[in-house]
Amino acid sequence: MKTTKEDILLTSLHLFAESGFDAVSTGMIAEQLGITKGALYRHYKNKQEIFDSIVQRMFEKDAERAEEDSVPEEKYEKNPGKYEEVSFKDFCDYVVNQFEYWTKDEFASSFRRMITIEQFKSPEKMKLYQDVIGRGPIDYSEDIFREMIKRGVLNKDAEKTGPRKLAVEFYAPLKLSIDLSDGGGDYNKLKKNLKEITDGFKERYSA
Repeated sequence: MKTTKEDILLTSLHLFAESGFDAVSTGMIAEQLGITKGALYRHYKNKQEIFDSIVQRMFEKDAERAEEDSVPEEKYEKNPGKYEEVSFKDFCDYVVNQFEYWTKDEFASSFRRMITIEQFKSPEKMKLYQDVIGRGPIDYSEDIFREMIKRGVLNKDAEKTGPRKLAVEFYAPLKLSIDLSDGGGDYNKLKKNLKEITDGFKERYSA
């Protein structure tokens, strides 16, 4: 069977998520795929290029997911107009969908585990973790809520709270639900609770 670049990325990602980037060699990746190292090198010149390609693929998948849920795919600075069009309902639905995506999607869940392991190994990997799982989602939500406040989509309580605090309040239940799911929590119950919390957020701050 022909091994594709996508096969190599997914197999490598699984190994990195299980053992950490430093503990995995290109020989281990090739062995797992049932190919020679030479065949692997025809697709990627080294392990770092594989890692970088995994990151790029994750960002592409993130953009695809955002487009599916009608929320911005890029940062505010790149496309501010998109942030002026976001529906509060769509954004609340998006956060619940993200729970399923980050826990059930094979690529996304493995990527999240990988960067959780790698985050303390270098400033670059810490930045990657923060961009994807930490500060990045909060910054993104803050930009969306700021524009919603400007447009009058959110009420006076939201305006008083401010977009940054709204972003933290909005994102924290998702992050905690993912962590609890990783720890063996009841998935269906966690998803139901997250939806109820998000629905309450929507009711509390809708204009």
